[in-house]
Amino acid sequence: MPTTVSNLIQIGELSKSSGLSVKTIRYYEDLGLIHAVKRSRGGFRLFEQETTLMRLQFIKQAQHLGMSLEEIGEILKVRDRGELPCHEVKQKLQDKVTEIDQQIQALQHLQTQIKSLLAGADPILETPEDDRVCPIIQPK
Repeated sequence: MPTTVSNLIQIGELSKSSGLSVKTIRYYEDLGLIHAVKRSRGGFRLFEQETTLMRLQFIKQAQHLGMSLEEIGEILKVRDRGELPCHEVKQKLQDKVTEIDQQIQALQHLQTQIKSLLAGADPILETPEDDRVCPIIQPK
């Protein structure tokens, strides 16, 4: 879509429309995730409303799914070349599933360790004779 004055908005309006702070939008611009198309006569950044809001929506959703801003930037670069980045998105989401599975296993292992420590904690021991803080966590 060609850029017209009617579809350009300043960063404050973009902030209100997107629900993101002006500071966050500037940060995303610094990272190259979004781009101001030009500046007003007063020096204010001007953004294409629809395109930029779509990108901000994508960024928020991708972050919600666990993607880093660096990963999001890689995906947006593919889109900026005119290609559909769905292959990259799918791969990153598959990587996230693997990462979550590993975290679940680690948490289950931790839960087992804690339950084992708690099972051996009865009755509560008296003050240890050495410098241990708590015998539940620091058995002899």
